[in-house]
Amino acid sequence: MTHAIERREVALVDLLDRVLAGGVVIAGEITLSIADIDLVRISLRALIASVRMEDEDEHRAPPGRPPP
Repeated sequence: MTHAIERREVALVDLLDRVLAGGVVIAGEITLSIADIDLVRISLRALIASVRMEDEDEHRAPPGRPPP
């Protein structure tokens, strides 16, 4: 049984709009080593979101507390 996968083209602008609307967290680690000796270790974390989304999150009250 063969299932056909529907192919849809998505514009880069539409993809970027979805990412910014929901937000994305990117995390990664880089380790530079020579002869199994770690010389440099870099940990990266980035939050990519629209300013409007972040602003709305700041005004949201934690559970059990009244809004500011």
